[in-house]
Amino acid sequence: MKEEFLYYLWENRLLSHQLLTTSGLPVEIVNPGCRNLNSGPDYLEAKIRIDGQLWAGHVEIHVKTSDWNRHGHQHDSAYNNVVLHVVYENDTTVNGIPVLVLKGHFDASLQYRYEKILASRQWIACERHLSEVQPFSVNVWLERMAIERLQEKAKKAEKILSASHFDWENTLYRLILRYFGMKVNNEAFETLASLLPFKTLMKHADQPTQLEAMLLGCAGLLEIESAEDYPLLLQREFDAMRSKFNLLTMPVERWKFMRMRPVNFPTVRLAQLAQMIHRNGCLFSKVKEAENVKDVKALFDVSASAYWDTHFRFSVTGPSKPKHLGEGTADVLIINAVIPLLFCYGRFHKDQSYCEKALRFLEETSAEDNTIVRHFASIGITARNAMQSQAILYLYHHYCKQKQCLKCSIGNILLQSNKD
Repeated sequence: MKEEFLYYLWENRLLSHQLLTTSGLPVEIVNPGCRNLNSGPDYLEAKIRIDGQLWAGHVEIHVKTSDWNRHGHQHDSAYNNVVLHVVYENDTTVNGIPVLVLKGHFDASLQYRYEKILASRQWIACERHLSEVQPFSVNVWLERMAIERLQEKAKKAEKILSASHFDWENTLYRLILRYFGMKVNNEAFETLASLLPFKTLMKHADQPTQLEAMLLGCAGLLEIESAEDYPLLLQREFDAMRSKFNLLTMPVERWKFMRMRPVNFPTVRLAQLAQMIHRNGCLFSKVKEAENVKDVKALFDVSASAYWDTHFRFSVTGPSKPKHLGEGTADVLIINAVIPLLFCYGRFHKDQSYCEKALRFLEETSAEDNTIVRHFASIGITARNAMQSQAILYLYHHYCKQKQCLKCSIGNILLQSNKD
């Protein structure tokens, strides 16, 4: 028996009506209380009627009564207001606290199905039975997952905003760089963002060559020997900018090129970023004014400077092709940087219209294509847009992967069904 299962029974009131304390007094659960996820009793502000007397206080739940002393609650004043000790099995006496035993007072098939879920070796525990849940119920739960995912990302954006002294433009710049590097170079891009603030770049926003020189130079990627004119020009420009702004340089070893598609090389990405800043200037101001996600995508519709048409790295030539920032990359930036910060902005200024715009942009953006999203599609849950693909990712990582089926609405429906 696991405590999580007892919490599930308690919260959902899946207990028989004839409940008695170990001393034979009738128990009525008026209000099970609020789950406490911090230290202290498991449920706060509960209301329990014992032998006709209404008690307001906390409830503690254990597998065995002896867990009370084993966990040291008898020495903790936070448990002084516990009005009921709920256990699966009574194996000792705790003086002064009424004890309610749950064993034999709930549908045993629930426990059987729960233990079967825990023992499942499928990709997700409910994979074989997911089709039994009504689409409406699935969609309602996915909407909640999407909101929780966005709130989680907005909190991370808030931390960057605070570290940026509440400079919204610099915060978006740092978020964009984090996701420009994908998983391979995200740490290196984050380091670059801390070395080269957005305000410094904006001082030369009208000079794309100088922007490119600062970005590539601070990244350490200009510390090369080359006979080509353009790299030499960038080196001269960076030397001037470094002296002017006291710029620092990263170790070039921080950047990874192996096992990457050439279009994702950091050299190409930084050249594209220079063009993005040159063309848009204060990007977040334009994001706030955007009416739809097409307007936002247009801000990312840029190509690297002409030198990169025939290069992925300095002094290594290849077939001529403009290095355009792809639509897939634009979607990644919109989903992970733009939308969370826009949602954060709405909450910060208590302006619901920006939160609603963020959600609308998420619905207007194409669904992500990855292993998790494809696997859910194969078992009947297909993401039609980025809001649903984000919901699926959150559901998988926070519920399915951890087998938190008792906290999942879909899991609850299946647990309480009559099918095994």
